Amino acid sequence: MRYRVILRILGILLMVFSITMLPPVVVSFLYDDGHDFAFIGAFAITLATGFVIWLPVYRVREDLRTRDGFLVTVLFWVVLGLFGSIPLMISESPHLTVVDAVFESLSGLTTTGATVITGIDSLPKSILFYRQQLQWLGGMGIIVLAVAILPMLGIGGMQLYRAETPGPVKDSKLTPRITETAKALWYIYLSLTIVCGLGFWLAGMTPFDAICHSFSTVAIGGFSTHDASIGYFDSAVIEAICVFFMVVSSVNFGLHFFAWRQRSLLHYFEDPEFKFYLGILSTIILVTLFSLIATSTYGPVESFRKSVFMVVSVATTTGFATADFAHWPAMLPFMLFIAAFAGGCAASTGGGMKVIRILLILKQGYREILRLVHPNAVIPVKVGNKPISDKVLEAVWGFFSVYLLVFVVMLIALLGTGLDQITAWSAVGATLNNLGPGLGEVSTHYGELNDTAKWILCLAMLMGRLEVFTLLVLFTPAFWRR
Repeated sequence: MRYRVILRILGILLMVFSITMLPPVVVSFLYDDGHDFAFIGAFAITLATGFVIWLPVYRVREDLRTRDGFLVTVLFWVVLGLFGSIPLMISESPHLTVVDAVFESLSGLTTTGATVITGIDSLPKSILFYRQQLQWLGGMGIIVLAVAILPMLGIGGMQLYRAETPGPVKDSKLTPRITETAKALWYIYLSLTIVCGLGFWLAGMTPFDAICHSFSTVAIGGFSTHDASIGYFDSAVIEAICVFFMVVSSVNFGLHFFAWRQRSLLHYFEDPEFKFYLGILSTIILVTLFSLIATSTYGPVESFRKSVFMVVSVATTTGFATADFAHWPAMLPFMLFIAAFAGGCAASTGGGMKVIRILLILKQGYREILRLVHPNAVIPVKVGNKPISDKVLEAVWGFFSVYLLVFVVMLIALLGTGLDQITAWSAVGATLNNLGPGLGEVSTHYGELNDTAKWILCLAMLMGRLEVFTLLVLFTPAFWRR
């Protein structure tokens, strides 16, 4: 393990992250909310810490190995969550405790959207902006941004990219150079954010709300500047814009890259994962719509509006709300919550296990059924026209097994803290899938949970963001063995 190069990278990344404390200072001055000191103090602390870590090893010039990349990724997300909590702790409003501030910071950076804060409408503008900014930075992964910077500093970045990128196949790159890949992803991400913000503004949001909600929409985050979330605006146009960008942002960014490069949209509908994803969303929307109308929960038009928005919001793991789906009739709350386990597509800003894994699991299951009928047949599993190797299928099944095992262990741990079954089950699912809102006591916020439960859920958010294995690999003796 090359600890000196790891420390150098960590110091550089902390110093870069400290710069993100400055935009809220500008917002504080513009709105004169008196909270600029919290961000100036956090900037100074973060910058100084990064400099102290970097200074003794600034001359180190070594390439990262795969194991180093995993350690840097995990360390940076943990450290980032801790330093990102500083403004929330030292500001007068909301002035959170350590555990609450770390929970809120990690929730933002991992784009989970679970909050411990109530009375969001009354928070200072700079704090509101900062929460949304955390989600935007975490959306594509700050590590990917760092990949674009590190090569300029003489440090290879492919190991970081492989540790950070979601999905079962991590070796593919959109462009020959990893730096160009990271830049391409960020250009697409930034462009979507700008267009989304303009759409919200033209639809009636204030410029501040439009910018803030574009951050959390494209990041699939779910934080809002209002307690009532998107429901605050009560606008069908705003909801439609939000639905469109939630779907777009939960689709593989590789498809967006090829759409931009080839000036064509046809490849979207040739992608098996995308078609399967649209099928899942459409089916759940129709079931939800029928159930809401059949139970007279809303009128037909309102049922359509609520079902489309809430299904897309929950299934993409965004977590925005225009209705309290936890109190919907019949099986709807459970069905929507289960949809979040699939989450978004691979290489998107969505959470969950990723749609491609669910598709492969279903295809593998269907192959096993066929083998019962034709024991000696050679039946390949294909995605589109491409056969999938048994190595990839084994990795998918391994991920699925470990994901469920982690879920069960954390569920038991939460039950041990005294939470009821519905709250514990949904809290683990909502944080591990980076969804945000849950059921029971966490349907609106997590502020009433005990501190032990919050620390457990912080770990769940990290594991979900890093897709479990990136974090678990650090706890294996083989990882540390020379």
